[in-house]
Amino acid sequence: MNFGSTLALGAVAGGTIVLGLPVGRIKAPAQSLRVLLSAGAVGVLLFLVWDVLTAAWEPIDAELSGATHTGSLAGLAVLFVLGISAGLLSVVSYERFLNRRRAAATDGIQASRPLAVLVAIGIGVHNLAEGLAIGQSAAAGALGLMVVLVVGFALHNATEGFGIVAPLAADAQRPSWGFLLLLGAIGGVPTFLGTAIGWAYSSTVLSVLFLSLAAGSILYVIIQLLGIAARAHRNDLVAYGVLAGLFAGFATDAIVTLGGA
Repeated sequence: MNFGSTLALGAVAGGTIVLGLPVGRIKAPAQSLRVLLSAGAVGVLLFLVWDVLTAAWEPIDAELSGATHTGSLAGLAVLFVLGISAGLLSVVSYERFLNRRRAAATDGIQASRPLAVLVAIGIGVHNLAEGLAIGQSAAAGALGLMVVLVVGFALHNATEGFGIVAPLAADAQRPSWGFLLLLGAIGGVPTFLGTAIGWAYSSTVLSVLFLSLAAGSILYVIIQLLGIAARAHRNDLVAYGVLAGLFAGFATDAIVTLGGA
């Protein structure tokens, strides 16, 4: 796949974040709908984290089995561990920072919009890692993995819009469309940028690092979405949503494989 097509797919993966932003202008979305969307995203992400970690582990497994002898086993293993840890724990640290900001805020309405911007920035950071994984996969010729990544990231980025606008629920005045689009750009454009960077710098080392970073970020999103779904006390809807998302992930991969990618 050429550079232009890869960038276009990276833009699609990041651009779907705007789909969830209009919820910021709705006073009270149905709880059952929020639960189903969150649980469905969890199912897709469970498949995705398995697929991404499989791809990241493949060169390490090749070294362990003796299929390749580059002498980089220890370095790749360290990158694998550090990538997952950084992808997960960096966003956890950012969440703690946000919680301190919330605790220090004396006026919830005045603080709501800066908090929404901070949430968008945090999401943008981990979306950069997702874009890197997309670009690396395309540059390496792993088109099947790249398509699965684009579809999976596009689906879960659509749900990230809900997280960005969540702080705005405390604002008595509905946010403008311009402000919502700004939030979407902050959170979604890094996916596009990461795709370009990942395409330009292709190597096994960077591939392991970027994929493991993305896996760590995905794990964080899964934890967050499960927490949101659990608060509704609707385990039936959570189960239906997770199953639907998980099967959708495997169905997407099957279609891509049958297509010869």
